[in-house]
Amino acid sequence: MEAEVGAMPLPTSTDHEKETPTRLEGRFTAMVVCWVLGIGCLFSWNSMLTIEDYYVNLFPKYHPSRILTLVYQPFSLATLAILAYHEATINTRKRNLFGYILFFFGTLAVLLLDLATSGKGGIGSFIGLCAISAAFGVADAYVQGGMIGDLSFMLPEFIQSFLAGLAASGAITSGLRLLTKGVFDNSQNGLRKGALLFFSLCTIFELLCVLLYAFVFPKLPIVKYYRSKAASEGSKTVSADLVAGGIYSRSGEDEANSTIHERLSNKELLRENIDYAMDMFLIYLLTLSIFPGFLSEDTGYALVLIAMYNVWDLVGRYIPLIKCVKLESRKGLMIAVLARYLLIPAFYFTAKYADQGWMIFLTSFLGLSNGYLTVCVLTSAPKGYKGPEQNALGNILVLFLMGGLFAGVTSDWLWLIGKGW
Repeated sequence: MEAEVGAMPLPTSTDHEKETPTRLEGRFTAMVVCWVLGIGCLFSWNSMLTIEDYYVNLFPKYHPSRILTLVYQPFSLATLAILAYHEATINTRKRNLFGYILFFFGTLAVLLLDLATSGKGGIGSFIGLCAISAAFGVADAYVQGGMIGDLSFMLPEFIQSFLAGLAASGAITSGLRLLTKGVFDNSQNGLRKGALLFFSLCTIFELLCVLLYAFVFPKLPIVKYYRSKAASEGSKTVSADLVAGGIYSRSGEDEANSTIHERLSNKELLRENIDYAMDMFLIYLLTLSIFPGFLSEDTGYALVLIAMYNVWDLVGRYIPLIKCVKLESRKGLMIAVLARYLLIPAFYFTAKYADQGWMIFLTSFLGLSNGYLTVCVLTSAPKGYKGPEQNALGNILVLFLMGGLFAGVTSDWLWLIGKGW
């Protein structure tokens, strides 16, 4: 049966309109794979954030939690802007594979850099770490925009699973860091040994993501169906993925589909969805102005706070699965996003006057609201558009998300005003 599917030509748009299947195999498997791929998208970067206790000890004069993030973001934002502009003609399979492979080699490079320098600090090691951080930024732009764009024309549950994986990467890296740190807690040079074990596990996981995306995901029947449907609506980005899944387009069909199915331009899509785009920008502007820099350097118990943020961010991304509490009103989403900015004075006064319990509560709410609102926006925005438009809109929204991240990382330095740095 699989051989017959592999030989199938690409269905036309009319075929899909007449024969929308009632049951597609591989839905649950696809959700699990999306979740794992979401973890892999931010696993490398979250590893660098979670291991801040080691880097602060290794580079005490260089503010690693802030500098590494500040290096990461402009590379990510600039790369994603270029990719989003050309998304209609970019091979999605090559794009995502390049990103995951770069994550793998970047994580391996962090491990090798520490081994080569014998865990010694210094400006040379720190510059090398900054270069790897920049590579992670480029990889994130390739994968996050590519995957969300690709999943935007599939089931909303796939985007939700991928986004939950992004949050799970933070929770898992926090748990792994606490575990590896505890294993070597009483040994000589235990902090470094725990860090090396931690990055070894992360490198193996990134290799797993490369293999999953290359050989498992494109062959799932439900994924093949939605990609062939997008191709029949004029999408040029899914051809290599369809070939990997065993589906080949008829001669000249791609050109015919792209002529018949004209899509809205990126400018038109942005104009129609500017509120969603601003939601994404403002969500991450606030989050990154507090996390991780303020929590790492201005509290004294960063590991616990970062773990709490990651856990509740993950919880928040599952709440929209409950239909009655999912926020889909465009006006309601904007009000909720703006209301989060009350957290800025709340964090300021809590750090100055309150105890650790209140800081943990605020950090948990920051993560919960971040995850919840992200899923609500990214699953609501693509509804009503054709496959190529949903892909483009997904890339645009991720671009604004990255813009918010960069603005937030820059704003994070404002917490240092008056502290003599």
